Amino acid sequence: MKKIILVAVILFSWVLSAQGADLKIGYVDLNKALNESDIGKKAKKTLEEMVNSKKSVLAEKETELKKLQEELEKQSSVLTPEAKKSKEEQFNKLLRDYQKMVKDFGDELQKKEEELSVGIQKDLIEFVNKLGKDEGYMIIFGLEKGARGIIYSPDELNLTDKVIKKYNEITNAKK
Repeated sequence: MKKIILVAVILFSWVLSAQGADLKIGYVDLNKALNESDIGKKAKKTLEEMVNSKKSVLAEKETELKKLQEELEKQSSVLTPEAKKSKEEQFNKLLRDYQKMVKDFGDELQKKEEELSVGIQKDLIEFVNKLGKDEGYMIIFGLEKGARGIIYSPDELNLTDKVIKKYNEITNAKK
């Protein structure tokens, strides 16, 4: 499919150049724009704060687990079978709770990351569309340099830094 698109673009540009038309093409590395824009950096900071707040809660549970495991190992020989079984059940329940917390936190983090990045990417794509129309681009690719799409391109076709700068200006002006 990508080869068909590439062939179509090449044919399209050849036809336009044969007619003497000025073909303006560029590309934007959307991942770079997402990560280096002010809003993207703010989203990343929000995620880091979320991770740090959860780390302390998980560390407490981990400490509690280790303490209970040490008690169980030390007292194992002197506990009655019923008491030992009760401690093991308590430990296993605490371990399951901890594992569930870790999984829930991972899911929550992934959901938040997707939520933030999808919104920013949508805004970036709308912005790039407007930029393309305003500045007379025929085509702007949303690709990553070196990743199956663009193997080589001159730096002047890379609009990523321009998009980040103008996107920051517009989004900061809205605040």
